[in-house]
Amino acid sequence: MSTPLTHPTSFTLRDLRQAYSAAGEQAPALAGRIMADIRQRSEALRDHNIWIHLLSEREVAPYIDALVGRDPATLPLYGVPFAIKDNIDLAGIPTTAACPAYAYTPENSATVVKQLIAAGAVPVGKTNLDQFATGLVGTRSPWGPGKNSFHPEMVSGGSSAGSSLAVALGLASFSLGTDTAGSGRVPACFNNLVGLKPSIGLLSSTGMLPACRSLDCISIFALNCDDANEVLAVAEGQDDSDAYSRANPFSNRARHYGQQQGGLTLGVMPPEQLEFFGHGGYADAYKASLERIAEAGITLVEVDMSAFVEAARLLYEGPWVTERYIATRSIIEQRPEQMHEVTRAIISGGATPSAIDAFTAQYRLKALRQMAQKVLDSVDALLTPTAGRPYSIAELEADPITLNSNLGYYTNYMNLFDLAGLAVPTGFADHNGMAMPFGLTLVGEAFSDRWLLSIGNRLQQIFQLPLGKHLADYQPLVESPAAVLQRVSVVVCGAHLSGQPLNWQLTERGARLEAATHSAPEYQLYALAGGPPFRPGMVVAPEGEGRAIEVEVWSMPMAEFGSFVAGIPAPLGIGKVRLADGREVCGFICEGAGLAGAEDISHFGGWRAYLAAKTG
Repeated sequence: MSTPLTHPTSFTLRDLRQAYSAAGEQAPALAGRIMADIRQRSEALRDHNIWIHLLSEREVAPYIDALVGRDPATLPLYGVPFAIKDNIDLAGIPTTAACPAYAYTPENSATVVKQLIAAGAVPVGKTNLDQFATGLVGTRSPWGPGKNSFHPEMVSGGSSAGSSLAVALGLASFSLGTDTAGSGRVPACFNNLVGLKPSIGLLSSTGMLPACRSLDCISIFALNCDDANEVLAVAEGQDDSDAYSRANPFSNRARHYGQQQGGLTLGVMPPEQLEFFGHGGYADAYKASLERIAEAGITLVEVDMSAFVEAARLLYEGPWVTERYIATRSIIEQRPEQMHEVTRAIISGGATPSAIDAFTAQYRLKALRQMAQKVLDSVDALLTPTAGRPYSIAELEADPITLNSNLGYYTNYMNLFDLAGLAVPTGFADHNGMAMPFGLTLVGEAFSDRWLLSIGNRLQQIFQLPLGKHLADYQPLVESPAAVLQRVSVVVCGAHLSGQPLNWQLTERGARLEAATHSAPEYQLYALAGGPPFRPGMVVAPEGEGRAIEVEVWSMPMAEFGSFVAGIPAPLGIGKVRLADGREVCGFICEGAGLAGAEDISHFGGWRAYLAAKTG
């Protein structure tokens, strides 16, 4: 007798894995049933204008067939339904960029899409967008405006409108958008989602139609930060076919941030730089969010973000709109009437900037970036509203340019400054008696993606909001068996401990604290010569002379372990450390030759106690 197929309670990766694990050999059949249900629900949600092309049962079949005979535990995204913004290629399905006259059918999928499918993910369809990814509103499409998941008369945010709606309304577990000016963040804010704008080049842009080739990146919408992190791990990777692709370096330089004092410090705008465009509900929600964060023990400090605000204006007021002109040249020069009138008006301005304009803007941007660096160096990350206020579709139709510009106030600078960003939902705001989603954005240096996700995870634990449009209640972190198998435990005893200056090297790789404990009483601890950062070395003691040393055990994704080890400088290395409970776990050890000039500090019992005595 076959086991009844049980649908997942939500589309989080955790719930999907549990459902597929329970289905056993029937897991492919469950995947097919989930896809059939998505098509049925999509019909009921037709008025939201989510899809440009929803894959048919025939078009989905090859992806379901590829799961037959595969163990769900061996594919990180087995049977996970995902949506693709329709300026990103899926083989055999037209790419339109929301312009029928531009449409073409690619033979190959985008690099990122290929990687996701190879990991077991199943594409659901191509989603609606502001034409040629030009807009933050989701209303500039011949397929109709993307209607907000909570209140259909409100905008969904754009340009990745359909991608955000697919996740918020339970038609996909995650989705791909793109982000030049905020298109991966503003829709996340308006639909109660996590929106990751990765570092430029971290995800390959091969197979993505660019809006601004030098600034664009593929973005990820998800129900929580853990899912976004897992999708990022599959999707990222250097791609030689993309001239803008970059490897993730995980620099091991010390960061002179608030963590050195043992806490998390986030920079926020002073009141005079905040802008809510007359919306009291969003202003109140912002204030309430900061109060909750401060109550949770996170330090908030005001920082001058005037350089960021000025840079945001450069994106559309400067020469970068010329990149949009280049990307759409075949249409705007030969068939301009085929463009949405607002899109055409914006992109037409890209024909006029001169080389003088371009270099003048670059010089100013460079100066602003230098000013911004001082702000970035002063805190662990920046924290801003994601959007200043929501708008109705009617309001956008009446004033499409000005109101769209307002939505980019907190977002437009990010790619110009080569930063990473993460939009996180933090509550709901009053809008004419309706509850509209509200959220904040974390901002960090390029390749701080996982560091931001770790902070975002903490924020989600503080606010504990429902997922998407009430798809499920908040889900506390629970490691799945598959995730545990893909992680490695690492013992740290010094500068990588919580609150110490190199702890970020663990957290931005997605590492999580497993335990604060002690080693077996077999070791000696030395304060090594040199620094900063000052570091200890732990060595096996002569028999009978050892002590128990304070340590922490961190769980790190296996995929990140190699880069972490590669950055460990001599005389330190990784070996086996015996813990007080008898387990032997990978951890920091020190070569004997590295003890020259070192001080034996074993009697303190740990690095923190030594530092406290030294500074006290």
